[in-house]
Amino acid sequence: MSLDTEMESISPSHEPQMHVELSRRGFLKSAAATSGGLVIAMYLPGCGKPDNVARTAGPAKVVEANAWLRIGTDGAITVLCDRSEMGQGVYTALPTLIAEELGVEPASIQVEFAPPGAAYVNSLLGAQVTGGSTSVRDAWDKLRMAGAEARERLIAVAADEWSVPASRCSVEDGYVVFTSRRAAFGELVEAAAALPRPANVRPRGRDAWRFIGKPQKRLDTAAKVDGSAQFGIDVRLPDMLYASLAQAPELGATVENFDDARAKAMPGVRQVVQTSAGVAVIADSWWQAKQARDALTIKWKSGPNARLSNAAIYAGLKSAASGTGKEVRKEGDSESGLRGASKRVDAVYELPMLAHATLEPQNCTVEFKDGHCHVYAPTQVQQMAQAVAAQAAGLPLEKVLVHTTFLGGGFGRRLDVDFIPAAVECAKAAGKPVKLLWTREDDTTHDKYRPPARNTCAAALDAQGNLTTFKLQLVAPSITSRWAPAVVKDIVDPFAIEAAHNYPYAAANVRIDYVQHEIGIDVGYWRSVSHALNCFTVEGFMDEVAHAAGKDPYQFRHDLLARQPRWQAVLDAAAKKAQWGRIPEGRYQGIALMSGYDTYLAQVAEISMEGNRLKVHRIVCVIDCGQIVNPDIVHAQAEGSIIFGLTAALYDEINVAGGKVKEQNFNDYRLMRINEVPAVEVYFIESEEKPGGMGEPVVALVAPAVCNAIYAATRKRLRTLPIAKQGIAV
Repeated sequence: MSLDTEMESISPSHEPQMHVELSRRGFLKSAAATSGGLVIAMYLPGCGKPDNVARTAGPAKVVEANAWLRIGTDGAITVLCDRSEMGQGVYTALPTLIAEELGVEPASIQVEFAPPGAAYVNSLLGAQVTGGSTSVRDAWDKLRMAGAEARERLIAVAADEWSVPASRCSVEDGYVVFTSRRAAFGELVEAAAALPRPANVRPRGRDAWRFIGKPQKRLDTAAKVDGSAQFGIDVRLPDMLYASLAQAPELGATVENFDDARAKAMPGVRQVVQTSAGVAVIADSWWQAKQARDALTIKWKSGPNARLSNAAIYAGLKSAASGTGKEVRKEGDSESGLRGASKRVDAVYELPMLAHATLEPQNCTVEFKDGHCHVYAPTQVQQMAQAVAAQAAGLPLEKVLVHTTFLGGGFGRRLDVDFIPAAVECAKAAGKPVKLLWTREDDTTHDKYRPPARNTCAAALDAQGNLTTFKLQLVAPSITSRWAPAVVKDIVDPFAIEAAHNYPYAAANVRIDYVQHEIGIDVGYWRSVSHALNCFTVEGFMDEVAHAAGKDPYQFRHDLLARQPRWQAVLDAAAKKAQWGRIPEGRYQGIALMSGYDTYLAQVAEISMEGNRLKVHRIVCVIDCGQIVNPDIVHAQAEGSIIFGLTAALYDEINVAGGKVKEQNFNDYRLMRINEVPAVEVYFIESEEKPGGMGEPVVALVAPAVCNAIYAATRKRLRTLPIAKQGIAV
């Protein structure tokens, strides 16, 4: 296929408009209108009610249309967002799906976070979870049907009152409409809720969409700008105290004894409490609690990790690689194919542990009130948070109420709930509301780190340089074996073999195995999970195979994807948009390809090298993620993912010595700075397929694309990360 072929289906992502017309008076009215509560419910455009409300006497009654939708007799529409908002845009995208079916502007909808509940279980993950880039994928049919059913009930009531066919009625801006007749939702909702569930309901077709696929303003922007949005760290309750927790510097160590005399004598200190996670100081302010915590004298009892180090971890992975793994995929006879090769290529790729480094450290506020335990937490797992809080409080589940706040970064870190029990124990001991807040150092040294991995590759080429055999062995811990052991009791952990099990390139012989090897410490889901580990391996190695075959890395991949049209389309588009092979002298390119979370994507990195110093100039990303709900949000996710992935590829690694994590803060666990960010171009392939995930997949391609470009520039093959520790200055 020629790179000059026109690709009319490729559209550049929408450029957000930055100009906002808002008077000072309008700004103050908007700010005053936003809720100061912990569950955000707001009418964003201004402080007045929208035009679609019914004018009713007395207080409005709120009617539950279904688990996600409430309509008041005053016409106010509230959507319960059943996924946590951590910047990825679900607070806007999910209500948009219901707004589309009701025919109302998304901005006219109030939004609240859903509580723990069976109705809000993520059908793709089997629990109430925000993760796996599943939010829109899970909601696509579910929420559109919720809106469509409510619409049909409202229409049925109005049509019956007017004695007209329901098929000739429509909804428009909060009204049911038939010719010149209009009835506000608020006037109809009580009768509509009493109707049985309508049969044969179908969501609106693509040709009727007003909002899906078009840029919509984020519904959380105003609250985040004016400060009324409540992140976990922002929670304030009457008579609230603060807690700072001393955790063992050695992973897995426990408290043997402690002396709290100095701490108790310090200003503002109320109590010192030994918790299940360490020793906490409760004080009038967090700084007082932190200062007193540092004054504690604690003797820690070492655990099984006293001698744990990176050297021991990687030696264990290497040793495990000699064992027998579980079969992931087998086609043909890979051993025979390797023996008969005209040319054989072998490589070992190693990946480091990484921290999540959320900008908001872990925190939780707890209050015991009216027989209930109230938990205010930035969590990705409401039901799991409820369960661990109930256990710590000694209460039944129904007595624990979880109030989800906005998350100042998730990246998978808040799929764990290790920061919640100690907060419950502190509040229980104090008899008052307590906010427990970790320091940045606590967060970096007590994370649930991305697993390390050791992956071994082999490939065979025939005399013409054609790929005949691909063999891959993955060696890494299984996160799911700890997090949800029942899920992987009898199967290979699906979250350990991502971006490997779906190897797309044509070869007669393919063999992929997975060896589970635990390293002695808990590992966690890190944004893109094993896609980042395995895509780096597969796409780096495919680059090696292409060069061994004497072929252009892009063309080599293209020729092997003849039976994979969606893969091939994003690859070709990325090469065209990046002007593959036609860049200025002194620039070099690397390409990478992946499908994950039902999304197909390719990236091209463009770099230069001055001596051993790397500069990443440009990253081009082409994405086929199916139907897009909000192009602005998807564009933002892709840009953020590229920066996130590039940061990790260039700088970051967690190092353990004597069971202690060396990295402490952003001075030694780097984040990318503004002046270091390359030009980023994001393009979408238009599609009518169901939405794919977008929160994570773009992350995984950055490292292989950049490292493949480094090889093009230096003929130095990088098979481990970060780049800064491989003799290259960044």
